[in-house]
Amino acid sequence: MFILLLNIFVSDLIIMAALQKSIDKRNALIDATIELVNNDGFHATPMSKIAKMACVSPATIYLYFENKQDLVNKTYIEVKASYTTYAFATYNENMSIEEGFEIIWKRIAQFKLKESAYATFLAQCDNTPMIDEASRKEGIKHLQPLLDLWARGKKEGVIKPLSDYMLYAYAINPLSFLMIAQNRGSIQLNDQHLEEAYKAAWSSIKVCK
Repeated sequence: MFILLLNIFVSDLIIMAALQKSIDKRNALIDATIELVNNDGFHATPMSKIAKMACVSPATIYLYFENKQDLVNKTYIEVKASYTTYAFATYNENMSIEEGFEIIWKRIAQFKLKESAYATFLAQCDNTPMIDEASRKEGIKHLQPLLDLWARGKKEGVIKPLSDYMLYAYAINPLSFLMIAQNRGSIQLNDQHLEEAYKAAWSSIKVCK
């Protein structure tokens, strides 16, 4: 019986190690995709280059992804999920519109500045046609708490009756500009800068009374 249990235990360890190795390979491919797309762009990032950076054979990629488009689409969805999980971690729907927006905005700012590689990748995906429409729509779903907050704000007369795209353009997109400026060394953002940026964002979408 002891030998049988030992064999089962060893077998489970081998399976777990193989599973972890598989997860590590997939994560390495995701990380390589983000870095290469950020540095070289979508079209200048062949699968062979991604495989080389991830330290796997080119054939290994196709165990996890159908093609480069599938790889980039799934990378986008995973990064978007990570981004929004962070953004909404301390928000709850019982907050006032202004309080909720401030919480979400400042969490988004923290993410973009701390996870600049992820944020740069998302900015490229959102501003170029490299992501297919189905994946783009899936990414938007992850923003639902913010969209719901804006809908409630418009209903209560707190948020301007603009489309979600316009609200995002005025209130959230400027953060990408600031992140890029900091990455280039043009500015070193501090708490005062971020507070000023938040106030400008809120002012741009709130109803003036």
